[in-house]
Amino acid sequence: MSIGHTLLGLLESGPRHGYGLKQAFDERFGHDRPLHYGQVYSTMSRLLKNGLVEVDGVEAGEGPERKRYAITDAGVTDVTQWLTTPEKPEAYLQSTLYTKVVLALMSGRSAAELLDIQRAEHLRLMRVLTDRKLRGDLADKLVCDHALFHLEADLRWLELTAVRLDGLAEEVRR
Repeated sequence: MSIGHTLLGLLESGPRHGYGLKQAFDERFGHDRPLHYGQVYSTMSRLLKNGLVEVDGVEAGEGPERKRYAITDAGVTDVTQWLTTPEKPEAYLQSTLYTKVVLALMSGRSAAELLDIQRAEHLRLMRVLTDRKLRGDLADKLVCDHALFHLEADLRWLELTAVRLDGLAEEVRR
């Protein structure tokens, strides 16, 4: 996820302080990984330097001064371009799991056991996500669905690999 573009997108609804940006980010996107304050301010500093945001005002308070940031026209153009650029699909052609299966076979360890352990972990996470999806709002449901679909694809791969394990073992031993 591009933190900078996400913060710019949040600023399109109006100027905000760094604290307000962090709150909005965490509410919408930070369920599993809240944004650190330092990351907000370092990102805003970079966006300011690049002319994508401007300081819309400064308020003095009991603590340090609070800058209110606003998106610039260049920032709006940048967000628009980011939103309309498709993400590169990740094909996972050399996954860590595949590497573990091959190394297990090469070393004489049980690749079938490795696949069983991984399958159990995938199923455990799927149960957690399904429970979260049932209790969550629509945004949470969509995020969980995305993760669940990927886990389902991984499970299909695990099953297919288990079926092909003998053939792979023969190839690895050559």
